[in-house]
Amino acid sequence: MSKKINWGIIGCGDVTEIKSGPAFNKVENSSLVAVMRRDEMKVKDYAQRHAVPKWYTNANDLINDEEVNAIYIATPPSSHEEYTLAALAAGKPVYVEKPMTVDTASAERMLRAAATTGVKLTVAHYRRVQPFFLKLKELIDAKIIGDVRLVQVNYFKKAAIENELEKLKNSWRVDPSISGGGLFHDLAPHQLDLVLYLFGEWKIAKGFSLNQSKAYSADDVVVGNSILKNGIAFNGVWCFNAAEEKDTFEVIGTKGKINFSVFDNRFINIEKEDTKEIIEFEMLQHVQQPMIEQVVSYFLNKCENPCSVEDGLSIMRWMDAFTKK
Repeated sequence: MSKKINWGIIGCGDVTEIKSGPAFNKVENSSLVAVMRRDEMKVKDYAQRHAVPKWYTNANDLINDEEVNAIYIATPPSSHEEYTLAALAAGKPVYVEKPMTVDTASAERMLRAAATTGVKLTVAHYRRVQPFFLKLKELIDAKIIGDVRLVQVNYFKKAAIENELEKLKNSWRVDPSISGGGLFHDLAPHQLDLVLYLFGEWKIAKGFSLNQSKAYSADDVVVGNSILKNGIAFNGVWCFNAAEEKDTFEVIGTKGKINFSVFDNRFINIEKEDTKEIIEFEMLQHVQQPMIEQVVSYFLNKCENPCSVEDGLSIMRWMDAFTKK
């Protein structure tokens, strides 16, 4: 690996416009040199707007570009495995979007490919290195609320209306053949990875999922219960056809509790006996920038993997355990 990471992006859709794409040029020793999308008009427009020197409509052409020495895969999950295996075979390290892929079996094949080739692979569970969640980990590790006993996640959204589902940027998210499931598969990896990052691996996982509204083919309600290896209990409920909208992550300990919103991460609320404290954060302009900084350092052999393929596989197994019929 050279002293600089020259990135190629496969799949320059919405997630790359602000959340990730611009950060590749803002991070030290990093540059975005090529992008790929099958739609020639859209990829050319993206390259022009973001001042990217090269664009392709074929992923293999980008992977085999000699100037590109690392690949960011930002396509829908159904193609993550294919592109990851091709990049690893070409000897180019990969930063792959979450969820890692569509199911456990696919994730295991990606793990084996990384092990066989010896090429680096990182999963984009980017929240774990944002200042907000680093502070959370600091508070929990310092036992500010004592020993953690229970973690509860509740995420409710109103049902998507028909004209929203007709848009391509939304429709694939509720097509199990592309996303692996429904909106649970799109959004829950953020929450589950935070449980993994903050509290460690799960030991027992049971749950169920069902399609209540029948608005699309994917399930729209998921309920999951787990016992972590350290004895902490975890409960999660995801409902995508609710009247109210809710996004809560609550950590209950022996001396108090901490709660916050995963997707509007501006406030950490701490309650202990008769005291309450609120720690406030500013929202990041490019939410993946801290992770991209870590990935660049990892690819340059300057730090450990910020989110290993084993962690990505653990999340896939967890989701499968909650949703299997």
